[in-house]
Amino acid sequence: MRLAFILGEIGSGLRRNLSMVVSVILVTFVSLTFVGAAGMLQMQINQMKGYWYDKVQVAIFLCNESSTSAGCASGAVTDEQRENLGKMLESPAVKQYISDFQFESQAEAFQHFKDQFSNSPIVDSVTQDQLPASFRINMKDPEKYQIISETFASQPGVETVSDQRQVLERIFVWMNGASVVAMGIAVVMIVCAVLLITTTIRLSAFSRRRETGIMRLVGASKTVIQLPFILEGVIAAVIGALLASGTLWLVTLWLNGDLSRQFLNTPFISSAQVLVVAPVLIALGGGLAGIASLLTLRRYLKV
Repeated sequence: MRLAFILGEIGSGLRRNLSMVVSVILVTFVSLTFVGAAGMLQMQINQMKGYWYDKVQVAIFLCNESSTSAGCASGAVTDEQRENLGKMLESPAVKQYISDFQFESQAEAFQHFKDQFSNSPIVDSVTQDQLPASFRINMKDPEKYQIISETFASQPGVETVSDQRQVLERIFVWMNGASVVAMGIAVVMIVCAVLLITTTIRLSAFSRRRETGIMRLVGASKTVIQLPFILEGVIAAVIGALLASGTLWLVTLWLNGDLSRQFLNTPFISSAQVLVVAPVLIALGGGLAGIASLLTLRRYLKV
């Protein structure tokens, strides 16, 4: 009987304040979507770091006819200079830091360039002689990049020594920045959601002040009187959290569908990882709504 009464009161409250309840659902949905997006973006960054940091290479780019760096003042790299660089890579002093290396000719570099930019008009404006040959080095410890740079940067025939990890770090800095921005927006939206929940509960308590007064007179407990109001806010927030979880799940399906086919060498997080984030969003939404409702009732609904 008491459960049926509480459920009836919840239904009555939701119907009376339908527009405000919908507003709570939408604001909670948007705010928790940003929270989930920030968390999943961080998961994506960590996954990409773990994948790419094991694959990054140090590249020793050799001089070609169009090189303008000071180290290439004598012209393109000669066969003798290239052989000397290969011997240096095989020497014990250097070999202890690298796991293996490969030589990439200009023809191979041009083919890789065409494969990488096959859908871009830039591919038609680049010729083979513009791309440098290079030694591609896999390091045992990527942190030892500076040793390779210091050893080869000033060698004859070397244009520059590049660590691919430096490029990745810049990308990850931007992604981390996007994660922080998403979390900042989420915090603002959560504050808005909490304020909206408190306003909804206040209106609901005011509109039913006569019923709650009668309930007090007949000896209803504090819990029975307050619980319907609290559950109204919790239900609205949980619906918003479920919508946010569903949206994030659809995004991960897109990442692993169309986007993964376009970026074959990029590891994307799976839709199963949403199952890690969804319970957190539901608990966060329901918990904040419950606390906000309880504090509001203590102030505006004297039992």
